[in-house]
Amino acid sequence: MNSRTEKIRTLDDIQGILATRRAEGCTVVHTHGTFELLHIGAVRHLQQAKQLGGVLVVSIAPDGDGSGGIRRPLFDQNLRAEALAAIACIDYVVVSRSPLGPDAIQSVRPDIYVPWEESDRDSDYRKTREAEEAVVRALGGRFVALAATDFKGVKLIHHSSPAISPEASEFLGSFCSRYSREDIDAALETGRKTSVLFIGETIIDEYQYCESIGKSGKEPVLAVRYLSDEKFAGGVLATANQAAPFCDRIGMLSLLGAKDSHEEFIREKLNPKIDASFLYMAGGRTIVKRRMVETYPFQKLFEVYFMDQDIPEAVNQALYKRLEALLPQYDAVVVTDYGHGMMTPEIIELLCKSDRFLAINTQTNAANQGFNSPSKYRRADFLCLSEKELRLEVRNRTKDIRLITAETAERLSCKQTLVTRGRMGALCYHQKHGFAALPSFTQRIVDRVGAGDALLAIASLGAAKDVPLELVGFIGNAVGAQAVETVGNRNVVTPESLMKHIDTLLSYDHWISTQ
Repeated sequence: MNSRTEKIRTLDDIQGILATRRAEGCTVVHTHGTFELLHIGAVRHLQQAKQLGGVLVVSIAPDGDGSGGIRRPLFDQNLRAEALAAIACIDYVVVSRSPLGPDAIQSVRPDIYVPWEESDRDSDYRKTREAEEAVVRALGGRFVALAATDFKGVKLIHHSSPAISPEASEFLGSFCSRYSREDIDAALETGRKTSVLFIGETIIDEYQYCESIGKSGKEPVLAVRYLSDEKFAGGVLATANQAAPFCDRIGMLSLLGAKDSHEEFIREKLNPKIDASFLYMAGGRTIVKRRMVETYPFQKLFEVYFMDQDIPEAVNQALYKRLEALLPQYDAVVVTDYGHGMMTPEIIELLCKSDRFLAINTQTNAANQGFNSPSKYRRADFLCLSEKELRLEVRNRTKDIRLITAETAERLSCKQTLVTRGRMGALCYHQKHGFAALPSFTQRIVDRVGAGDALLAIASLGAAKDVPLELVGFIGNAVGAQAVETVGNRNVVTPESLMKHIDTLLSYDHWISTQ
């Protein structure tokens, strides 16, 4: 039988087909599984099963909904069936009505049943195999466990997915015992219902791509050849854009320069669902950060800031009035404070005395290092910043980061704090529930610009609705892992790409536990 479509059958017609094959003297061999990772070990396993009889039937777990403790497969049942039908040794593929092996065995009623990927590492796995064997023997069939293959899926994942560290795999095993895919879905849906106002500086990130051609002949200057350039909507624009696919109602308040405003570009790049409110600085310009980037390897050489140092008092007063009018319209406010002058003491005090949920990120950069710390604010409900930014707050390089986090949270009366730590992952601190450490979910970094903004955007939505902070941190870390794999703010993380990444993480834990 060569046609792939002829191989894929329904449970309603497989019994009649198998009855005919048995009448022809064929022995029916059956194996059951999810079959998401088809590798050389899987093919060899199926070839060995085929050698036990004349007809090999493979049943696959249905898509399901992830309920009842059963993990939702990464690929839908039709794709998995199509992939299996392409393997020559398989005669028939059926989608079972149940993910459980014993139920599939009852439907196929094989002469010989071969358990999938025999293992004794997990007690639940062994119980499943015992249940399968009992059903096979009750039906008068044989239960034949093949020798374990050297090509286990988990080994292939370790070799082909360097983005998963041993620390991450250990964490995932523990995390999956506390939270399910449904908990993650519910957290994102809860965050979606948050109405949020983003406030902060608008920044245009320019990347000037070049290649170095050597040292200048007369001066100790690196000479480069220009290749191309690219512009991104950065600053508060990037944070709001990242939140837009995950939130139903978003507002944004920022400043533009009346001179060199870049407004046409900004409005083109801004997600249309964002209700943007801009004020204009007469004679001022919109902040531009131009980075010279060596294309290979992707490496920034230096950067140039185009910005004005002071916000005119008239603009500050207008901003105060606009913010005062907007605050009652939203559940939460997310402050992206880049320390470039927009967040004046008057604006900060207005935010702090408001009864809106207040999420704050005070970012450290070349223009403000040492002058832009969380202590500018007398309160916060959610503080999200890097370890370096937190250490600058207390002027201490070596003190235990947990002590610094707890002390800062107490000083700002901040209930929830999320500290990003680069390759070391993130640290969550809840004043009531304590600490939770999360590993990094990637070791492949293209560009760090925008990753913290992306994490802040999504984490703030859940924190505002009091989603468990460890869950907030997990989702935020997954967003950050995707964000560092793209250049600047070229792309936002979508719900679809995020959930595919999260499903991969959860499936990785599943593969670990069953290999």
